[in-house]
Amino acid sequence: MNNIIVTDVRSQKGDSAFLIDDGKTSILYDTGFGFTGFEIAENIKSALGERNLDYIFLTHSHYDHALGSAYILRHYPTAKVVAGEYAVGIFQRDGAKRTMRELDAKFAARCGVTDYEFLGDELRVDIAVKDGDIIQAGDMSFEVLNLPGHTRCSMGYYCREKKLLLSSETLGVYDGERTIVPSYLVSYADSIASVERVEKLEISRILAPHYGILSQEQTKFFLDNMKSASEKTALNILNSLKKGKNTDEIIAEFKAEFWHGYIWEIYPEDAVNLNTSIMTELVRKELM
Repeated sequence: MNNIIVTDVRSQKGDSAFLIDDGKTSILYDTGFGFTGFEIAENIKSALGERNLDYIFLTHSHYDHALGSAYILRHYPTAKVVAGEYAVGIFQRDGAKRTMRELDAKFAARCGVTDYEFLGDELRVDIAVKDGDIIQAGDMSFEVLNLPGHTRCSMGYYCREKKLLLSSETLGVYDGERTIVPSYLVSYADSIASVERVEKLEISRILAPHYGILSQEQTKFFLDNMKSASEKTALNILNSLKKGKNTDEIIAEFKAEFWHGYIWEIYPEDAVNLNTSIMTELVRKELM
C-alpha cells in the first residue's frame, strides 16, 4: 500500500489491535482486551519509537476491541479516540462496563492472568462520528461507514485513495483461509445491508479485525464470500429451528462448524456461546 505500513501490535491472538502508519501520522485500529492493554501500548512504542500515537479508531464498543483503549491512553493521553456516536452512550452505561469487566476477566483467566486493574471508567470518545463523516488523519483520509448488524455502533473506515477498508465484524470474522464467521447480534437484515453496501466499494485491501492486513487474494476471497457466509449460517440456524432443535443444540452445531483452528484461538467460548444464542433469536424473529 505504498507508504502505509500496518503492524500487528496484539499481545494475544484474541486481541484486535493493528497500527497504521504512513511515517507522519499513526492510527491504532481497535485496541484489544483490557488485560492486554499495557502490553499493546509497549508494542506500539516499539513500532513508533519516540513518536506519538495520533489516533485510535474503534470499530465498535465490545470489550475485545475497545477496552484496551483506556490502558493505551495511559501511555498516549493525547491520542484522539474515534468511534461511532452510539458507542459514546455504551461507554457511559454501568451495565455495559460490568459486562466488559466480566468477559475480559474470563478470557484473561484463560490466558493465565488473574490480577490486573480494570479501567473501564476511563473509556472515552474524543471524536464521535456518523455515517459519511471524513476523518483527516494527516495525509490519510478515511470515510466513515456505518455498518450496523454486529452492533448498532459498528463502523468501518474507508480510505478511497488507497482502496483500503478498515473492516467491521458485521462483515464477518476471517481466519485468513476459507472460513468467514458471521456475527450478527442486533439485526440479520442490517448485516446483509451492510455487506451489500461494502460490495459496491472499490477495495483492493482489507484490514480485518482479529486477523490483520489481507493480501489481495485474501481480500478477493473475503469480498466474494462474506455475504454467502452470513446467508448460509442464517439458513442453517433457521432449518435447525424448524426441526425443533433448542438453542444449546444450535450452539453446538455452530461450534462444530466454526470453533476450531485459528477461530478457536481468537474467539472466547463465553463469547461464542452468548453470540450464537443471540444470533439464533434474531433468526427466529426475522426469518421464521
